[in-house]
Amino acid sequence: MTGAEADIRSAVREAFQSGPPKRLGVAVSGGGDSVALLHILLHCFEDTPVELHAATVDHGLRPEARHEAVWVADLCERYGVAHSTLRWRGWDGSGNLQDKARQARYDLLTDWAQSFGIADIAIGHTADDQAETLLMRLARSSGVNGLSAMSRRRTVNGVNLIRPMLGLGREQLRSYLKVEGLGWIDDPGNDNAAFDRIKARQALAALEPLGVSVRALTDVARNMEQAREALDWYSFLAARDFVDIDGGDVLIEHRRLRTLPEEIVRRLVVRAIGWISGGGYAPRSASVSHFVAAARDRQSATLSGCQMLHQGPHVWICREYQAVRTALSAPAKTWDNRWVLTGPDMAGCKVKPLGRKGVLLCGDWRGTGRPYATLLASPSVWRNGELVAAPLAGVSQGWKAELVGGSEEFYAGLLSH
Repeated sequence: MTGAEADIRSAVREAFQSGPPKRLGVAVSGGGDSVALLHILLHCFEDTPVELHAATVDHGLRPEARHEAVWVADLCERYGVAHSTLRWRGWDGSGNLQDKARQARYDLLTDWAQSFGIADIAIGHTADDQAETLLMRLARSSGVNGLSAMSRRRTVNGVNLIRPMLGLGREQLRSYLKVEGLGWIDDPGNDNAAFDRIKARQALAALEPLGVSVRALTDVARNMEQAREALDWYSFLAARDFVDIDGGDVLIEHRRLRTLPEEIVRRLVVRAIGWISGGGYAPRSASVSHFVAAARDRQSATLSGCQMLHQGPHVWICREYQAVRTALSAPAKTWDNRWVLTGPDMAGCKVKPLGRKGVLLCGDWRGTGRPYATLLASPSVWRNGELVAAPLAGVSQGWKAELVGGSEEFYAGLLSH
């Protein structure tokens, strides 16, 4: 083993500072980066055996993809690594294909991991991917979060995604593969200038003489990551100080909100909207700015299925009734992706939003201190058109409405990425 190979394996091993997991998933497409990752992981934990499981995602968008998955399966068989092919057939032709395929990839991988009891998946992103992502985010006028680009570790759907090669360049890994006598599959899409990532890759080559290199951009991303962590911590402390959770709604002291730096207010608002709506992506920056301005001026506003009200000293962010108007589930099942209602005699019951009719049936709803608008969208229990219970509106009848993850999840989400 050469010194360069030892350095590469050491760099990957350092991403598991607390010690490698006993079972580790690896995403392997057949491209050079992921093949190198698989080979490195096979050799960098020789003193601490790790059970590797590999998965290949076939998006079904190219005829070659099936053959590539078979190639990876054969490679894994030679290495004695368990392999699964995950197929996506979910694109209906609408929306941004690249974004939907990326989201589908992570959904498939995390579902696969959970089915095998795998808590961690290694992903083969490199320093070049980091630099290309940063350039694309610059084109979108991204803020600190966007420019911090990829993190070494983040949690998706309860599974840890680990990127142990962010400090390694693509050419380093190609050299490693050649020394080891390993082949890989070149995706023809890597030469398609219709894709933004390929445009960014070509732009990087042109910017190299100016010193705007992969290494320089990865340093910028690392600096932005440190700035993001500081802002996250400030936001978390601010939330603990003057943000309350009431019935699944987020209450922010208006007086304190007006004195905070706008970036911190934005983070609190984006977290509140994401937590209440369950949205996977943050709203557009311009929409968030409008929402924040409305909050400062004590005006009402709606965004991403959430509504902002003002009651007493608080800015009150809650679920918008129209967003859940048709939401329906059974008791003990999750309603609106965040509530579980349980109680006596659940047979024949349905959970749905309380609505105007329901609020009128709750004579003491004002005693809860909650605004009328937030109670409209609150979960309630019905049987044959009759209201059985509305725990958040003061009519419990032995029923409980509990948040999946609890209210602490709101605060924790300000620090997790």
